Amino acid sequence: MPQKILLYCDPGIDDSLAIIYALLNPEIEIVGIVTSYGNVDQEQATQNVAYLLELGGKKDIVLIGGAKTPLSGEFTPYYPEIHGEEGLGPIKPPATIKGELLNFDAIFKIIEDYGEDLVIVDVGRSTSLAISFNLAGEETMNGIKGFYLMGGAFLTPGNVTAGAEANFYGDPIASGIVMEKAKNAVLYPLNVTKEAVITPAMIGEIIKEENNPYQSIIKEIFDYYFEAYQKLVPGIEGSPLHDVMTLFAVTTPQAFKYVEKVVTVGLDEGNLRGVSIADFRPKPDEIGNKLTIALEVNPEEFAQKFVKVMSSPISNDE
Repeated sequence: MPQKILLYCDPGIDDSLAIIYALLNPEIEIVGIVTSYGNVDQEQATQNVAYLLELGGKKDIVLIGGAKTPLSGEFTPYYPEIHGEEGLGPIKPPATIKGELLNFDAIFKIIEDYGEDLVIVDVGRSTSLAISFNLAGEETMNGIKGFYLMGGAFLTPGNVTAGAEANFYGDPIASGIVMEKAKNAVLYPLNVTKEAVITPAMIGEIIKEENNPYQSIIKEIFDYYFEAYQKLVPGIEGSPLHDVMTLFAVTTPQAFKYVEKVVTVGLDEGNLRGVSIADFRPKPDEIGNKLTIALEVNPEEFAQKFVKVMSSPISNDE
């Protein structure tokens, strides 16, 4: 049986490729998508998801309206130079496609319906997931199989500041709440997601034969992202797909090496904002909720699985 997933996201190129990966992967069944601000505003994120679902004939997957701003209410900058004005690089979803959003409490109905058969995957800002915990409480939210979370960076450089990763930096208050309350949670920080590098040659392999409705847009989306990364990281041979690796991990946990740590998130508006903090000393001083943190990955296994899945036909058997 495929793993049932409730996905929190903010598409964005990386998130969009993660959604496509999940829809094409026979080991995964998305039962709902929570769309939030992050790489683009919440309304655009919703339209992007609706477009991807329409393209794949998956309009039966429910969309749930997530957060529009971080818990602090502060202004969120977007990065069109990385994701494009609409979040899909050069692709502009047709204006006629509008996602029909369910109210936020649909999250709790999904949790009630699927229980321990469900995992929550959050590859965006932590705001919507933190609100879920605040509204439903820990007992309800932790009544599922577990959480797969993309965020943080440990003993490795951040990608927004020297120490902070984008999801944690975007709403450190929310990330702190999730780190404190989520049980059976696995965190996929930049330590491993920066290894999720996909090259133009791999994309060429994916689009060699036309097997699914996404191959026509994958190259355009990827090329836009890769061009941005070449400016950010001169000499890079491909683009790291952070969010895709988190979905890869759901069905391929054996590709990683893990540690268990209590994680806190810096709230200071200075150098510590959004910095993920854990005690890596031989005898750590730890009191609190322990999370599993992925620190190493087999990147070849990820790349092989990505090419295989993205080249696969889409299944519309529900």
